[in-house]
Amino acid sequence: MHEVVNAVWKAESARIVAALTRVVRDVGTAEECAQDALVDALRQWPHEGVPDNPAAWITTAAKRRALDRIRRERRLEREHERIAHDLERAAPEEAGGPGGPGGEPEDVLRLLFLTCHPALSVGERVALTLRLVTGLTDNEIGRALLTPERDIARRIASAKRTLAERGAALEPPGPEEVTDRLPAVLDVISLVFNEGHTATAGPGLMRPRLCAEALRTGRMLAALVPDRAEAHALVALMELQRSRSAARIGPSGQPLRLHEQDRSRWDREGVRRGFAAMLRARDAGGPPGPYTLQAAIAVCHARAPDAEATDWGRIAILYDRLADLTPTPVVLLNRAVAVGFAHGPERGLESVDAVAAEPALRDYHLLPSVRGDLLARSGRPAEARVEFERAAALTDNRAEHAFLLRRAADLPAAPTGPLLGETVRAFLARDDLGEQAARSYGRTLHRLCRSLGEGLPLTDLTAERVAGVFAAAWGGGAARTWNRHRSAVRSFAARMDLAGIDAALERRAEPAIAPAGIDPGAVRALCEGASVRERALWCLLSESGVPARTALALNVEELDLDDRSAVVAGARVTWRSGTARLLPDLVGDRTRGPLFLSDRRPGPARTPGAGDLCPDTGRRRLSYERAERLFALASRAVDPHGRGWTLGLLSGLGRAGISRAGRRGG
Repeated sequence: MHEVVNAVWKAESARIVAALTRVVRDVGTAEECAQDALVDALRQWPHEGVPDNPAAWITTAAKRRALDRIRRERRLEREHERIAHDLERAAPEEAGGPGGPGGEPEDVLRLLFLTCHPALSVGERVALTLRLVTGLTDNEIGRALLTPERDIARRIASAKRTLAERGAALEPPGPEEVTDRLPAVLDVISLVFNEGHTATAGPGLMRPRLCAEALRTGRMLAALVPDRAEAHALVALMELQRSRSAARIGPSGQPLRLHEQDRSRWDREGVRRGFAAMLRARDAGGPPGPYTLQAAIAVCHARAPDAEATDWGRIAILYDRLADLTPTPVVLLNRAVAVGFAHGPERGLESVDAVAAEPALRDYHLLPSVRGDLLARSGRPAEARVEFERAAALTDNRAEHAFLLRRAADLPAAPTGPLLGETVRAFLARDDLGEQAARSYGRTLHRLCRSLGEGLPLTDLTAERVAGVFAAAWGGGAARTWNRHRSAVRSFAARMDLAGIDAALERRAEPAIAPAGIDPGAVRALCEGASVRERALWCLLSESGVPARTALALNVEELDLDDRSAVVAGARVTWRSGTARLLPDLVGDRTRGPLFLSDRRPGPARTPGAGDLCPDTGRRRLSYERAERLFALASRAVDPHGRGWTLGLLSGLGRAGISRAGRRGG
């Protein structure tokens, strides 16, 4: 049933949220009501059956939720009464008739311009639009944007708060809004199409419904702004890429690369529509933008009767111009592909290696995939095999995963000898390595395996390659983080006779740790006005001295309230009387699950793992990021610098107290 509900949400979330936003006037409230309706569906549909029109059912349930919410609210009573009146008067067809969940045809377009509000940062605009318009999860958005999932969640939450504070409404955009927001809207439509064209996760290579929705929205946008060349160029690009859909999958379901496709299966009508949109872009005039250049590249492919006739020289030139305009890591990687076809695989490898250290590409499966293809064409099959295996490990799309493994299996393996993956596993399995040390070393060594491939022969594990992994993974981090991972590599090298692999890793100078500057009395004052959850967490950190992530990992069943202690992941946590007084109230009647819980239950599309979900309340474990933000907001008023304190300072208080007690006891 989860799969059915998720499928409905992915397909119809944009219309559902847009219809709700138009009446409740707040995009955050609209999505919350829609998510609550999804929970109702999960509860009722297994017993009552899936309705004939699932989207309409969810929309109606969400509107009822919104009405209940309005009636509960006491503030701004007059405005709420007006909204409730609008909801009650909504026509039956708006709640969802046979044709869909309701809402005007332009609602989705208006929602696009709302979520691309100028008060939002570019990253917030794109993330929020992908969530509301396409129903993508945080993980899927993160993979599409090459951004960590936790950062996506923060962007979306921040964007909703900003729109609510600005009172942004779902209204037709004016001329100035179109000019200001058009680039962000185009980027969002492109990302939606790309997710449909090559899905980041799931069993299939493509998600055709997303492609169709992006193309429909793009056409609507181009009609709204007929004098904007980039809008027409994006439509041309999507039409031409979609025209190849039928030829992208082979008879056994395997993905086919562009030069392997049967071009007679390309949709000629789609190609003609793409050419027509490109002509409209040319007639609109102006210097070519990024979508015009990408569409021109697609035109080069569409004009070639077969792969051998492709004008790779012109495509490489177009990528040069695109790289000058938008030198993103993905554009530079695509340029390397074109260079490899136009000027030979060795030149292509040089271009790939020039961008391989980009942090945004470190877990991007197409980087090792492209490199593997170029290595195979250069006559280096054993190295290519390692790259294809690494690419397969990085993708969550099962079709691509199987395709990459088949490509690896078709190539000869490296000469017999120890490999990186098996050597790392042997190191971490040593009897003299404690559980906590193994976990710490594992974070570093698993990153090496993920970035270089478990099948990499140890003879190819060079200092330069290790340094490249460090630059991409931790180059912009704190000196302390860099040095910790460097120490792990040095220990690994010494134990496994791999001298020299850390030669290019210089130790970084760590700044002296300044006194915390946090007043214990101020912490006690903060606790007086906080919830029991926050009071318990803050007291626990200040009394035990454990890191915040360790405290947040505690489960109810691990607590020994009488002994004032617990064991989590092999580490012993103890506390004193302040925490002991608060824990019974925090635990209540619960007997298992996370100790510290979030305020709300997660939506179906964001269900966490079983270990992070409370079986009694349905709420998820409180995240480290949320806990940090709550403490920073609460302490901002008492922080002399006005920035707010971090949870690490509370742990520092605890460690200082433990240290003093130890000295007195000695």
